[in-house]
Parts: sequence; C-alpha cells; structure tokens
Amino acid sequence: MMEMQHQESDGRWDGLGSRDASSRAEAMELICQEVMRKVEAIGPTKAATPSSPARGSPPRSDLNDILVHLLMLSRRCPFEDVRERCAQLLQDIQDLGIRIPRPLGSGPSRFIPEKEILQVSKVDARTQAIFEDAFAALHRLDNISLVMSFHPQYLESFLRTQHYLLQMDGPLPLHYRHYIGIMATARHQCSYLVNLHVNDFLQVGGNPKWLNGLNEAPQKLQQLGEINKILAHRPWLLTKEHIERLLKAEEHSWSLAELIHAVVLLTHYHSLSSFTFGCGIMPEINCDSGHTFRPPSISQYCVCDIANGNGHANHHDDLLGNQEMCGEVEELMERMKQLQECRDDEEASQEEMATRFEREKTESMLVVTSEDEECVPSREISRHFEDTSYGYQDFSRRGEQVPTFRAQDYSWEDHGFSLVNRLYPDVGQMLDEKFQMAYNLTYNTMATHKDVDTSMLRRAIWNYIHCMFGIRYDDYDYGEINQLLDRSFKIYIKTMVCSPEKTTKRMYESFWRQFQHSEKVHVNLLLMEARMQAELLYALRAITRYMT
Repeated sequence: MMEMQHQESDGRWDGLGSRDASSRAEAMELICQEVMRKVEAIGPTKAATPSSPARGSPPRSDLNDILVHLLMLSRRCPFEDVRERCAQLLQDIQDLGIRIPRPLGSGPSRFIPEKEILQVSKVDARTQAIFEDAFAALHRLDNISLVMSFHPQYLESFLRTQHYLLQMDGPLPLHYRHYIGIMATARHQCSYLVNLHVNDFLQVGGNPKWLNGLNEAPQKLQQLGEINKILAHRPWLLTKEHIERLLKAEEHSWSLAELIHAVVLLTHYHSLSSFTFGCGIMPEINCDSGHTFRPPSISQYCVCDIANGNGHANHHDDLLGNQEMCGEVEELMERMKQLQECRDDEEASQEEMATRFEREKTESMLVVTSEDEECVPSREISRHFEDTSYGYQDFSRRGEQVPTFRAQDYSWEDHGFSLVNRLYPDVGQMLDEKFQMAYNLTYNTMATHKDVDTSMLRRAIWNYIHCMFGIRYDDYDYGEINQLLDRSFKIYIKTMVCSPEKTTKRMYESFWRQFQHSEKVHVNLLLMEARMQAELLYALRAITRYMT
C-alpha cells in the first residue's frame, strides 16, 4: 500500500514536467492538497513569533523532503507557472508557522558568480526548449546543465548523449548504468555526481544493499573495478588481457556490447567528474548540503557568499588584477599570429616533430598538479571502488614513462567510431557529434576581441591533453604548446584532467585572468571531451586487439 502511494506521489511530480500547462496545473493542485494534508496532520497551526521557534524545525522527514523538492522547483523548474506556484506554496506554509528550507551557497558554481550564469527565468527560446527536454527526462535541471548553458549548442548534444546512455534501450539494465556512474565518479571522489546517481539508482529500482560497498554488488560489476581504476588514472596500461578476463568470466562474463556500453559510461563519468570539479559545481538544492532549515543570520549575509567571491570586498581586487593582466590576451594573440607565420614559412622534419612531442610529453609529467597532500576519500565515497591509493601521480614519481600511442595507428575517426557504432548503435554517432561540437565550438572572440580565429589555441589545448596520455598526432608541431599555454594554465589542465578532486578556485582564477567565464567553461568542455576521447581510444584499442 505504501509503495502504491509512493508511486502515485512520484506520478504527481512527473506531471510537472509536462509541456501542457493544464496537466502541470492539475499535478500542482494534487501536490498542494497532499502538502496541506501533511501540514494539518502535524497539529493545530499557530504563527511563529520571534520568541517561539517555528514548529517543525526541521519538519517531519517526509514533509521535509517535499518542502525541499518544492524549493528546488521554485528555483530550477523551467516552467514559470510551476516556479511561481511552488514559491507561493512555500510562503503559505511558512505563514502557518512551519519552518521552510532555503538554499545554501550562491548559485550553481563556487567559481562563477551567480549573476553571470544564465537564469532559468531569462533564457531564449532555444535554451528554454533544451531546459524543458532535460527537465522532462530527469525531473530536474541540474547545476552542470546550468553552467553548460553558456554554450547551448554543446549542452543540447551533451544532454542527448547522456539521456541515450542512461535511459534509452541499450545492452545494460538501467540500475547497472547508474551503478557504473557511481563507480566511475567515486574514483575521483566526486560526491556531487555520486549522490546524484545514488538517487537515480534507487529511483530505477536498484538494490540499496549494493550501496553499502562494491563488495555487496554482483560479481559482474565488481570485475569492472579493475578497468575503472586503470581508465581513470593510467589508461595506457589497459591491455587485451583485461578485456579477455571480463568477456570470459564464465557465469559472470560480459558480452562485447555490454562492455562497450560500460566503457562509454566509465569514460563519460570520469571526464564529467573533471568538468564538475573544474567549474566548482555546487551541490544541488535538494541534496543534504544544498539547503538548510536554519533561518538566515540577522545580516542576511551568508559565509558562502564571501567564500564564493560574491561579497563586495573583491570588486576592487578584480579591477587591479585586470590592470596587471591587461596585455595577456594581446600577447597570446600575437604569439598565435607569429606561429601562423612560422607555419607558412617553414615546416619541421618528421624527426624534429617526434622529438618535440617526446619533450612535451616528458615535461607534462613534471607539471605539479597541486601543492596539497594526497586527498583521502571519505568512506562514504571510497566504498564504491577498490584500491584507493591508485592514482595518476604514482607512475611519474617512480620515473616511469607513458608509452607513445600514435593516432595514425588507431584513431577515433578511423577505428573507434565504427567499433562503438557497430556494438552499440547510434552511440558512436552521438559521441562523434559531441567531440566535434566541443572541438569546433567558437564565437570567434577572445576576451573583448572579436573576429579572432581561435582554432590554433583549441587544437593546442586538445593535443596537450592527448599528449599527457601519450597520444601523438604526426602532423602536429608540439612546439606550439609551450608558446600558447603558460605554466598556470598547464597546472590547471593537468590537475583538472588527472586529479580533478584537487582543483581549487585559485587555480581556476589564475589562468586566463582577462577572459570571460563563458570562455573558461568552454575550456573545461574541451578538457572534458579530450580526456574522454583519450580514455576511450585506449579502451577501444584493447577491445580491438582482443577481437583480432
């Protein structure tokens, strides 16, 4: 009986995602009635006075959950009627003396001031349609989507791919998909994504026992742990023997199609963890650390605002910083111009090109990702994976080399794309569009300069990431990387790609200080997609070697 009521309640929330206004109004009316019944059941209401704390602090847990959900909808639902009705309902409940929640922090990102991120209530028709689709599919509009909405074209491609991987027909059952998402994001201690997928896992009927730790999950998923850690930290070590062990594990074996689905999910979520940390994504309003039932302080000023740089004190510093960095963009544009002229004048020999690649690869290993000590994952996160000490840094400390992977021997365009499409139809196409979208995305601007060809810079960023993973393009002059990417930018790139959990606000602020936040988010999209493609290339090459 309880389960039926729960399903009915879920159905009402689902109705709020309908594009039909009357269906939304009907669903909202049922929710209002249910909430008011719960409020009345608490007992006779009386208005809270300054001397008496508001009743229900915090309210009973099921009402508490509903109030938090209403708060999230009042801020994040793409439909104005739902936002307004939820805000009004919360106000009505507060007027009855029930304490209501409020958001913690300030907006979707710790790094980007809220006023600079697209507001749900102020979007153009295209972005509105993207938001509505996302909300209809997931019943939420998450902080990642809001930050990505600086680039609606990319966001559309990203959401379409992610929706297909998680919710459409495919080799793996739905609860396996979310569990693999938990395993992948836990490797980088990304509690934001772990929490999101724990909720989704339970929502699609996943067994709560599996959440006690990887050792409680089926043997088949446990066996994925080895390639999860290798792909996350040292993908060049993946061999056809790893693939064979998964495909020939008797009753726990994976099919090739299932394995391709799993590998795409692992690489998607490793790289999305990088984006999450690189943009300082905040917990969702309806997560435990995203709201509070405590009343605001007298000053109405939240400590989080100061930490996020939303206070007034930083404004003067920004102006001084801009004066100091005034020539940064112009210098970079001048170097791009000079490199273009050198390209036109002379071409380096193949031997010289190979030497420059090896030099850049070796130097990239020496870039220090962070001054901090090792991040020790909490038990809450580490139970979802094994071998917590395994990470990117270990190999460079021992002086090991990353072997060179020549893109002409195995590339995404000529090999990986067709293998994915053959074993998991349509996904190769979707991934290809997403890679292309991130790589080719341009508004022909750099900071305040217009009509700039940024292709050289975008290629340098993409190829530097692949270089860190040992991937070499024969036709690229790796000498350009040192000309275009300065030390602070390289530290940011390496940290975000290899040890994203160590990314700090200071790192984000220290590179490209004159550039817009939208341009830095674009950089993070490039880093995310280049990382995903690099991991995928190693995984798909190992699968191909097993098959041949």
